[in-house]
Amino acid sequence: MTAMGHDAPAGDLRLADLTKRFGAFTAVDDLSLTIPQGSFFALLGASGCGKTTTLRMIAGLEEPTSGQVLLGDRDIARLRPYKRPVNTVFQSYALFPHLDIAENVAFGLRRRGIRKVDDQVQRMLSLVQLDGYGRRRPAQLSGGQQQRVALARALINHPQVLLLDEPLGALDLKLRRQMQIELKRIQTEVGITFVHVTHDQEEAMTMADTVAVMNAGRIEQLGAPADIYEFPATAFVANFLGQSNLLAGEAAGSAGREVPVSAHGGRFSVPAGRARADRGPVYLGVRPEKLHLAGSADQVPSGHQHVDGVVTDASYVGVSTQYLLRTSWGSELSVFVANSGTHGQVPVGTRAVAYWDPRHAFLLRREPGEDDRTTPVLDEPVGASS
Repeated sequence: MTAMGHDAPAGDLRLADLTKRFGAFTAVDDLSLTIPQGSFFALLGASGCGKTTTLRMIAGLEEPTSGQVLLGDRDIARLRPYKRPVNTVFQSYALFPHLDIAENVAFGLRRRGIRKVDDQVQRMLSLVQLDGYGRRRPAQLSGGQQQRVALARALINHPQVLLLDEPLGALDLKLRRQMQIELKRIQTEVGITFVHVTHDQEEAMTMADTVAVMNAGRIEQLGAPADIYEFPATAFVANFLGQSNLLAGEAAGSAGREVPVSAHGGRFSVPAGRARADRGPVYLGVRPEKLHLAGSADQVPSGHQHVDGVVTDASYVGVSTQYLLRTSWGSELSVFVANSGTHGQVPVGTRAVAYWDPRHAFLLRREPGEDDRTTPVLDEPVGASS
């Protein structure tokens, strides 16, 4: 199938100095970003961060306090929703229970006075893999199938931008994972811009070409999922997209290709290219899956860095065993050890050493007086849980 859209190319979707205030509360704060035409873009953040308000301003369901919503060179911020080449798929599928599936999909075309809709409806049902379901009613479909119908109903209108507001939130884990794959397949096939709002880090990383992590109405970091995960820009991002162990330390400034760091009486180093800050208060960050456990410092490979502690908790979650290691200064580090069959379980109460390759660490700016920020909640890493 060729790319869908109006006769004229849509162009990039650009938000320019976009702000939305509700009384004294600023929900979206001077937001500027560019969403490339034909990309799968995710706005990721916790409840209340401004991501849904941003989506509603793009859709025309909320009027900006100031700023522009540009599609190509055209400012659509003051257009009524139905005048915008934009469609939205919500978490609540909002299907018409009294209409069959074919008529639900055809609804937008019928409203525009188009009478011959059968061929387009069949193409849409085929695209979302619902061939043969046209005569059924919504109540006869599973949640995942109903979500596909909602998607087909939006796509049949040939939008230049498709907005997805927590579209998989009502599905169970298995269906959600299936639909993540399906949504990405459909986006690739139709070639239009998808803007996906979610609080689910796995959804964003699985589907999106680019992720924008939002916090308090602003973008904390923007980039490819792997880039954000491997080299977060802030402590918030480090612990929102996955988990991180952040040790409070002091950086002494770059020394060649390394940045020396002192933390809790130990001396460490991080490659200069992995440092967001290289002098003064910093966080030395290491992802839990980049840490390894050994019985003593003698077993730590050459060139690696380590801290000592006591295992205080262990949780077997299939793909890994997730440990908490209480350090001598009282903080707990999360350590995810892959269950490869080459190592046995480390019993709770055992003294152990957590070690890492400094090439897998990173440095972030820290406000003076802030302590370690670790994530001792035992949970599955990104890609292994909802």
